[in-house]
Amino acid sequence: MTQHAAILPILIPFVAALLQLAAKGYGIGVQRAIGLAGTLLGAVAALWLVWLADDGMVRVYALGDWAAPFGIVLAVDRLAAAMALLTALLGLGALLYASAGFDTQGRHFHPLFQLQLFGLQGAFLTGDLFNLFVFFEVMLLASYVLLAHGGGMARTRAGIAYVALNLAGSALFLIALGMLYGSLGTLNLADVALRLQTPGIDVATARLACMLLVAVFALKAALLPLSFWLPHAYAAAGAPVAALFVIMTKVGIVAILRVQAIALDPATVTADLLSGWLLPLALATVLFAAVGALAAPRLRDLTAWLVLASAGTLLLAPVFPQANVSAAALYYLVQSSFVAAALFLLAEQIAVRRGEVADAFQPGPRIHAPWLGLAFLLSAASVVGLPPFAGFIGKLMLLTALRDSGDMVAIWSVLLFAGLLLMLALAKGGGRLLWERSPHHPHASTARSGWRRSTAIVLLVSPALLLALFARPVADYAARAAAQLHDPQAYVSAVLGTQNIERERKP
Repeated sequence: MTQHAAILPILIPFVAALLQLAAKGYGIGVQRAIGLAGTLLGAVAALWLVWLADDGMVRVYALGDWAAPFGIVLAVDRLAAAMALLTALLGLGALLYASAGFDTQGRHFHPLFQLQLFGLQGAFLTGDLFNLFVFFEVMLLASYVLLAHGGGMARTRAGIAYVALNLAGSALFLIALGMLYGSLGTLNLADVALRLQTPGIDVATARLACMLLVAVFALKAALLPLSFWLPHAYAAAGAPVAALFVIMTKVGIVAILRVQAIALDPATVTADLLSGWLLPLALATVLFAAVGALAAPRLRDLTAWLVLASAGTLLLAPVFPQANVSAAALYYLVQSSFVAAALFLLAEQIAVRRGEVADAFQPGPRIHAPWLGLAFLLSAASVVGLPPFAGFIGKLMLLTALRDSGDMVAIWSVLLFAGLLLMLALAKGGGRLLWERSPHHPHASTARSGWRRSTAIVLLVSPALLLALFARPVADYAARAAAQLHDPQAYVSAVLGTQNIERERKP
């Protein structure tokens, strides 16, 4: 069974989606049971994969028993396993929340949700660039419908822009893959790494193809100026959908990290592709997001800007291809994903209790739910980096890792100033949501969250404390994952083996 562990996080949601489609005539209750059981089983499988991957070996799973580079393979290292577990846990929290009634607001929610998980898990675990494109498309097709779930003009408007932009990105991705295959004769990532170091390749075409790939990943990661879609799309989505969407920007970031560490940086012809432009754009993204958060009119809008700020912060990691920077970024990625997902769910629960003013930052009825105020306080304190929460540890690790860089002054200045703006935005917004009372809205709704919604929020808020309490083992794992990521030769050897690959020569 161990040899099949790599495919389980992908296979489980796919089978769950098929079962839900077959069982749609039996009612929403059966679909919920299948979805929750499958997502929980997927989380257990991902946790097992993390435990297996921590031995330092890259596990290669050849689909159809066709060896790389001619067959499609999954390649699981510590980073891939950690991202699989993070995706599974976010999916579990989001699905549990959606099962309290949101899933009845449209058709086929549960199969689409499982297909979204299928695409996300595959994108993190694949070792083949064309397979990455396929998983991207599955993930995006499901997200198009999930974004519009529940209807409404705002979701339709955001959905049109989201679909148009991502279709353009998909076309560019396909063009990049065609150019890469034409110049290198392979799309297996490990083999691409070898071919980029081989004399006689078409350097100009290969560089352009790699640059287009990075541009596509930057679009998925919402790097400025390709980030204007994110705040509108995420703020318009339903709360559990937005909570799952938090991980989608991380797909682009992890793809840039992996391609850069495995293929681009070791090759002389592509080592400079990210130099000179990624750092200023990443810092500009952080500042842009901080200003947007300060001007946000609602909590869900503010949370969408927080996702963008975290994406800009994480995009600093590929600029400095060092293990300590990547380790700090991985820790920061995990905690920021949980907190942002929790805030999307909290925004909806606060909106339900405040009636017509919803989650707008204006005085309204006082909320009689102290646990919601506590959950918001924990999430807000962690996301802006206040001690002793996980956000503080993540930002401290990242700032410490970057202190020896030549751009330390600019990086520290932007990150600290942006953190101050985000703290002001959350303090102002939280005060108006939870403590300012309007005489025109004296009574808040007495609606209860229900155990599903409450459990989901607790599941996603608790890492703000747990990741701080267990900071040492988590940080140590992140350090081991980063060290493995920055050992491209071990990855290439694990995927391709040590024998020479016989290739056909062009006439």
